Amino acid sequence: MPKSLTDPEVQAAFDRAAAGRPFASPEDWRDVWIYFLMVDRFNRDDGRPPANLPYDAPFGGYQGGTFNGVRDRLRYIKDLGAGAVWLSPVLKNRPSDAGSFHGYGIQDFLCPEPRFASAPGKEEAELRALVDEAHALGLYVIFDVVLNHAGDVFGYKDKGSATDWSSSVLPIEWRDAAGRARPDFPAIENLPAPLRQPDGLVWPEQLQQNRYFRRKGKGGEDGGDFESLKEFVTDGVEDGVFPVRNALILAYQYAVARYDVDGFRIDTLKYIERDFAQTFGNAMREYALSIGKKNFFTFGEVYDGEDRIAQFIGRNTSDSGDLVGVDAALDFPLFFHLPWVAKGFAPPTDVIDVFRVRKAVERNVLSSHGEAGRYFVTFLDNHDMKERLRGASSDAADPFDPQVVLAATLLSCLQGIPCLYYGTEQGLHGRGGSDQNVREALWGKSNAFNVAHPFYKAIESLSAIRASQPALRYGRLYFRPVSGDGVHFGASPFAPGVLAFSRILNNQEVVIVANADAGSRFDGFVLVDRFIHGPGDPLRCLNNPTAAPPGSIQRGSGLEIHEIDGGVTSGPANMIPVSLAPMEVQILAR
Repeated sequence: MPKSLTDPEVQAAFDRAAAGRPFASPEDWRDVWIYFLMVDRFNRDDGRPPANLPYDAPFGGYQGGTFNGVRDRLRYIKDLGAGAVWLSPVLKNRPSDAGSFHGYGIQDFLCPEPRFASAPGKEEAELRALVDEAHALGLYVIFDVVLNHAGDVFGYKDKGSATDWSSSVLPIEWRDAAGRARPDFPAIENLPAPLRQPDGLVWPEQLQQNRYFRRKGKGGEDGGDFESLKEFVTDGVEDGVFPVRNALILAYQYAVARYDVDGFRIDTLKYIERDFAQTFGNAMREYALSIGKKNFFTFGEVYDGEDRIAQFIGRNTSDSGDLVGVDAALDFPLFFHLPWVAKGFAPPTDVIDVFRVRKAVERNVLSSHGEAGRYFVTFLDNHDMKERLRGASSDAADPFDPQVVLAATLLSCLQGIPCLYYGTEQGLHGRGGSDQNVREALWGKSNAFNVAHPFYKAIESLSAIRASQPALRYGRLYFRPVSGDGVHFGASPFAPGVLAFSRILNNQEVVIVANADAGSRFDGFVLVDRFIHGPGDPLRCLNNPTAAPPGSIQRGSGLEIHEIDGGVTSGPANMIPVSLAPMEVQILAR
């Protein structure tokens, strides 16, 4: 395996990529939805039980998931309807670190993780085979990458793996191949070649300088380590260049060349410099274009609100520079509200307010009302949370299971590129005091990959609907006032409530109505576009053929309509009568 960015093996990968025909990216990433899985926790190819523990017991070590295990279940993911697979980090973590199963503690940025292979030395071939098989099935592959930090590659002298923040640089001891912090390894650049073992230190060699690491203990957003994960000095300049940035950019371009990957999810993006985020996104985009891979996708983890996210995504017209930021960000503002609205714990106005604020904040980024979906990867839960969306206490059917389908339907129909966390389709329900509770070893569950599971079937159906309705992928988004009496209309301000919205593309309108109340029906009316639909026009329910069909569209006047964007009007307006059971959602179209 290469240990330097100048090794012949690295150059050979670049040459092959330039001479070959890479797998084509989608014309528009809104055409797909993403299935996110943790490699160590998804599937094991030999069927051995996970770590001799119950599959869903909180556990902080490797449980045995493999590249081949993922490969074996790609057809399962494809048939579910996903268009892309996002893999948790696949690069090599410190071999002596038993707690880095998540992959975010990278020790070698040029090599795959050996513990994800079926046998020693197989990791390179099996990762490439995984990507190739995904492409053969028409699935895109997204790697999770890290720019902010390396793994626990050194200890602090007399303090261990992690220490409190210091305003000054602290003495450190680099780890050898056995993981020991060595007092005789104080400066990595001074170590003789025989001591530079592949399983110790940090690689590639272009990162082997003490000054390339912050070395000030834990600091988070203020500049410092993430617990034991050691932060890079990505803003360091030498002779007019950024050596750490350049090394990371070239290492990840090598990953594109070597594995023909289609996109990157960028971990902890908010903690790197904004100009580095722009440079990285641009470098990946331009390298992919140079080898014929158009529309390479980058999206970042910006665990924050709209204002912070707007600093990183797209081309901001207020910038004087030429660089375009990463393509999208994980939609934390929506995540902070959508699950609670879907479960009836928060009013629908909370979701409406997310998009109202977004429209204002992103005014220098979005090119049209319908384009907002390009910039956000939406989700309901993930590996960093302490509880999954499903609130059941067992694998058995639960009275509140319709909430999962309701939430997944809203996710599928709102603007954005939807992303589902592995196991949602099999009813995983982990919750507790740490993120270990939501990182189950899925293959250990009885009948773990059951394609007849009600959630699997519901998501499969939703995928087909989204694929068949361009408005759900590209359309403008309008939240719709609702009414119980056909006269007084407004957004539902109480919890649980009714959330209604339309996606409009050209002369197509798809109306989504969700009743989050777990105990009461909703029989009422929803406003629709009066220029697209006329009185007497029927709509049909796309997602539930057994649902009570909506009535024909009616014309109303002398109404009291509290508009979503403010103001009160009286019509005329077109409305459609709807009837929804508790926790039911309907997708209505011609």
